[in-house]
Amino acid sequence: MVKMLLDRVPPLRLAVSATTRPRRPSEVDGVDYWFTSEEEFDRNLAEGEFLEYHRFPWGQRSGTLRSELERIAGDGGVALLELELNGSLAVARQMPGAVTIFVDAPLAELERRLRARATESSGQIDERIALAAEQRKLAALFDHVVENDDRERAARECTEIVVRELELASR
Repeated sequence: MVKMLLDRVPPLRLAVSATTRPRRPSEVDGVDYWFTSEEEFDRNLAEGEFLEYHRFPWGQRSGTLRSELERIAGDGGVALLELELNGSLAVARQMPGAVTIFVDAPLAELERRLRARATESSGQIDERIALAAEQRKLAALFDHVVENDDRERAARECTEIVVRELELASR
């Protein structure tokens, strides 16, 4: 979904999240994530470098570095943040004008996608499904909710929302 939005809305630039999760073989530091140690994450947190961060039930932490937003703004772009629920709500509180979209996949489809990706254990997938079930209860707190039952249709809907919001912001 993120790649589709980036391809369709040229001003958007992805704010690369920092994470303490180990890098997967196909991932590139600074492109997919900023892979950091627990110590570096703690240091950035203590220095106020994170706009938001989250500790997942399975242990890893991820967050958005303020420097990513500065980098994107400095290049004349508009930041796209791919966040979990609490991070999205934290950004909305801190940044008036931020637009939030809750992308909600049916749980069976989410499970199918996670199992097909085969990057997590069965237990981790079960935890992610349980977390998604809890998070969807808070979807009404977002500006927009998009059902991701069909990736192309959902991407089209997200694109329409983003384009409309950018047009409103430019007035």
